[in-house]
Amino acid sequence: MQWKIPLAEWVETFVDWLMDNFSLFFDGIKLSIRGTVDFFAFWFHFPHPLIMIFILTVISYVIGKWRLSLFALAGLLLIHNLGYWESTMDTLALVITSALISIVIGVPLGILSARKDAIQNALTPILDFMQTMPAFVYLIPAIFFFGLGVGPGVIASVIFAVPPTIRLTNLGIRQVPADLAEAADAFGSTPMQKLVKVQLPIAVPTIVAGINQTIMLSLSMVVIASMIGAKGLGADVYRAVTQLKIGEGFEAGLAVVILAILLDRITQNIIRSNKQRRG
Repeated sequence: MQWKIPLAEWVETFVDWLMDNFSLFFDGIKLSIRGTVDFFAFWFHFPHPLIMIFILTVISYVIGKWRLSLFALAGLLLIHNLGYWESTMDTLALVITSALISIVIGVPLGILSARKDAIQNALTPILDFMQTMPAFVYLIPAIFFFGLGVGPGVIASVIFAVPPTIRLTNLGIRQVPADLAEAADAFGSTPMQKLVKVQLPIAVPTIVAGINQTIMLSLSMVVIASMIGAKGLGADVYRAVTQLKIGEGFEAGLAVVILAILLDRITQNIIRSNKQRRG
């Protein structure tokens, strides 16, 4: 019999060692994630749906003017009419939590990558691995470490969605004109002052573009996350698929599409308005 590298045994041994020594750490992460999702879900559910629709429509008008606000109003009213409002707000809570965690992790790593080529070279193959690995594979360690429910769904979404934020933060800072960075150095700016006052403001459109991609990727994970107990529209889609209810699956999928377009247009308009201010 041909000799095989015992890679599976090595991975299982490493996972067992992590669980034996860091189980409390993983429990803390799970509780923190669940608490964050529940916090957002509470405030999204707290107002009457029509009031929440009005609030989101006003936000859409402030950010994207009347076209985006009309789409938000019509799309959200349709979701409410179809009976998927509660699931949509649960999905929005999951996406916002995943996006926030991705930003907290991704922006600092992107800044470090822009400062040090060694860090960029070390992160690049890791990010390539994270983006090319099938999303279902993430569920195996996520379930093992965090059990079923919201926690592993958010963790799998973060692993899948964080690379664009890291990459585009790195790219945005590296694209800052060298003469501006040299001028900041000439005026005696510290590295932190140069980062906060020169590099980050110029890199904001690129960073927000990365955040936009992260949000879209997080939303694309809702159906997969529903397979391990996460609530939201993904659970409705998954239930319709398993029960061969094509109509209900189309309705739930349409709600996902409306939410995706709304979040995408909001972030795109933020990028556009930032460029106009700079121009």
